[in-house]
Amino acid sequence: MHIVVPPTWSLPDSSVAPEAIYRGRRDFLKLLGFGVAAAAIAPEDLLASAAEIPARLNPAHRLDGLRLTKENAILGYNNYIEFSLVKEGPRIEANKGFRARPWSVDITGLVEKPLSLDVDELVRTMGGIEQRNYRHRCVETWSMVIPWDGFPLSRLIQLVQPKPEARFVKFTSFLDTDAAPNQNNPLIPWPYTEGLTIAEAANELTFLATGIYGKPLANQNGAPLRLVVPWKYGFKGIKAITEIAFTDGQPATLWNQVAPAEYGFYANVNPTVDHPRWSQAREFVLGGGIFDGKKPTLMFNGYASEVAGLYRGLDLRKNY
Repeated sequence: MHIVVPPTWSLPDSSVAPEAIYRGRRDFLKLLGFGVAAAAIAPEDLLASAAEIPARLNPAHRLDGLRLTKENAILGYNNYIEFSLVKEGPRIEANKGFRARPWSVDITGLVEKPLSLDVDELVRTMGGIEQRNYRHRCVETWSMVIPWDGFPLSRLIQLVQPKPEARFVKFTSFLDTDAAPNQNNPLIPWPYTEGLTIAEAANELTFLATGIYGKPLANQNGAPLRLVVPWKYGFKGIKAITEIAFTDGQPATLWNQVAPAEYGFYANVNPTVDHPRWSQAREFVLGGGIFDGKKPTLMFNGYASEVAGLYRGLDLRKNY
């Protein structure tokens, strides 16, 4: 049974703050030749462009006392390096030539029952969707609180029946250099890939998101299907998934290949382990409240009671 301990999850409403200027990966990516313009705050009139999804909030994931980030901030303040390195850029670039339908998802590798399904058929096969409110912590030290719609990855794992030798799950995103201009950069190992241990993937918190705020995912948020692992830094949340493969070896992941000294495979939110270029001890909470300074970052982003056991005996300073 999944047990939620509210005191370790919740923050007072006053902890939710307006957007702060991001930093960090911008400087590094300039070295890779992308060229980055100054970031801007998302426009207030940004609207979602999709119909309502019939999802209900899972009461185990209410996050009582914690205010949701405003929808326009979630839609307009994005990291999506395939399209842009400016926070408001993906909202524009991902809605030019990129199309999230039709979309096929392949479940491959060390499983008894591999699948290849249209994403909407996959959702129906999973028995529909639910809503969960999750904390979201970026490696750049900003955070949000997001009402995701989707289904737990564990449900898919049960369906495809991994073989005993399957130890990891690899996720692969799309590759379309016409629709995603930054995928033409030869210094990045496209397509975007990510990975989890199979125990992490099977944890009840791990989620495949199909929507936000009761509406289908916008392109800039990872439509039509993205990974959400709320105790890890946001770059683990791969967007626009095309393949989920079960493997016996640890998969290569994009950021770990680009900068292994800065972005580890595990990427657990850990306030005691600094990024090489900034502290992770505190965070800016973006949108929806009065700004009153940085807030302490919680171990595993506040989900320690649910996930700490996954890392028993593992040195989290070395395996960052």
